[in-house]
Amino acid sequence: MRPPIRDTRVSSSQSVISPRGLSYEISVSDRAVATITSARTEIASIIHGRSRRLIVVVGPCSIHDVAAAHEYADFIAEQRTLHQSSLAILMRVYFEKPRTVTGWKGLLNDPHLDGTYDVEAGLRAGRRLLCDLADRGIPAASEILDPVSPQYLAELMSWAAIGARTIESQTHREMASGLSMPIGLKNGTEGTLQTALNGLRAAAEPHRFLGIDEEGRSAIITTTGNRDAHLVLRGGLTGPNYQEAQVNAASESLAAVGLCSRVMVDCSHDNSAKDYRRQTDVCADLARQIRRGQPILGVMIESNLVEGKQPFPPEDGVQLRYGQSITDGCVALEATAHMLDELADAVSSRPVE
Repeated sequence: MRPPIRDTRVSSSQSVISPRGLSYEISVSDRAVATITSARTEIASIIHGRSRRLIVVVGPCSIHDVAAAHEYADFIAEQRTLHQSSLAILMRVYFEKPRTVTGWKGLLNDPHLDGTYDVEAGLRAGRRLLCDLADRGIPAASEILDPVSPQYLAELMSWAAIGARTIESQTHREMASGLSMPIGLKNGTEGTLQTALNGLRAAAEPHRFLGIDEEGRSAIITTTGNRDAHLVLRGGLTGPNYQEAQVNAASESLAAVGLCSRVMVDCSHDNSAKDYRRQTDVCADLARQIRRGQPILGVMIESNLVEGKQPFPPEDGVQLRYGQSITDGCVALEATAHMLDELADAVSSRPVE
């Protein structure tokens, strides 16, 4: 008998619902469609300099508790109304987490927080939350990590990101070229810009690649290119890159290769030296730059109901604290509101281009 040569390190394989099947089960309302399309149009206008507003992607590092996410959305709804003339606020709704080695991979992969990997339940929870948010008039922003999950969820996103760990991936660059929403590509973890510049140029071009269709079948995907892609500065191993000289240098590098020369800046990650409390300092510096007319189109903030983060898995007998992150540390609502006030005031004071 021949020795096995297929799936020798695969212990099981389980079919899941198709993207079309899930979209029938959890359908999107007309109001939700209006929220998503309107937000995408406004974000594209900001990216290309047709609107003076500032994009703000703000919310939990990751979603692990849907009830807490709904409560956080109440805060976002209030802030969107308060700052509608100056800020285009999107709720950060991240379902997948890239891991350097191991760790919780996000709501889609482990929705029960118990390692059971109930992906179908995760897809349902994620899609239902995105539909609910859009139906309330709250546009969502998320990171695209897995190349399959966008078929289930991407139609419900108003903005998306390609993260620092995947910016060099050809798969993600090709995928970005076909996504329906504006997309931000982060600089790599080392802090240099070249991989992101290459990614932006690739995402803007048409591609053909192997993917899945709405029925979950293998398919050749042909894309037209994403002209609403832009750079996100998030710092790196070399340190932060949100300061004025670095923003200007990034803008010049983008312009030199014919890309959108305005940038989004992430207040978290290496720009805050991975200390969530320093996000307020980064935001204050960005507000000063915006008042001076720096080429900043948006800001990212990691925020939650409760500041900081908590250990996960928790110690035996310890309950998770409601509204607190189990991944990166976040600022609380009071600090977030202050940061949004600061950014809105800066936009109002920004010189006319």
